[in-house]
Amino acid sequence: MREHTMLLEWYEEQWRYVGGGSGSGDGPVHVDVLDVHDGGGALSLTRRLDLPGSLTAAPWIGCAKVRVGRDVGHVLIGARRIEAPEQRGLIAVWTSPPHINRGARPVIVAVGRDGAELSRLGPHDSLDTATWARWREEV
Repeated sequence: MREHTMLLEWYEEQWRYVGGGSGSGDGPVHVDVLDVHDGGGALSLTRRLDLPGSLTAAPWIGCAKVRVGRDVGHVLIGARRIEAPEQRGLIAVWTSPPHINRGARPVIVAVGRDGAELSRLGPHDSLDTATWARWREEV
C-alpha cells in the first residue's frame, strides 16, 4: 500500500497544489488514545508569489496524520473541533503565520464521548500525555 498526501489551497478562485508527499501506507493500526505523526507542510501561495521577500512573508500550511482510540469522541486541533471518524484516522491541516515556528503544530487534544480530556499533544511533543502516564507507571 502507498499513501499520497496532497496539500491544496484555495487561491485565486480555484484549488491549487502547494505541496505533498508519498510513502508506504500503514493500514489499520490500533491506537490506545492519540497518535500524531507523518507531518509535513508547504508555503502558502497567498504570498509566495509576491516579490520581494515573498518566502519570508508567506504563511505555512502544515499537516499531520492523527489517529485516535475507540474511546475518543472528538479531537481538538487548536481551536477546531473534529468528530472522531469511524476509521479512527484523519489528516489535520493548519496554517501558521509567517513569523511563527513553521515546524510547530497546534495543540491536539483527544476528548472522550463524555467530554473529558483523555490526552493532549503539545506543538513540539512526541508523546501524548496518556502515553507518558502509562510509561511512568511501567518504569
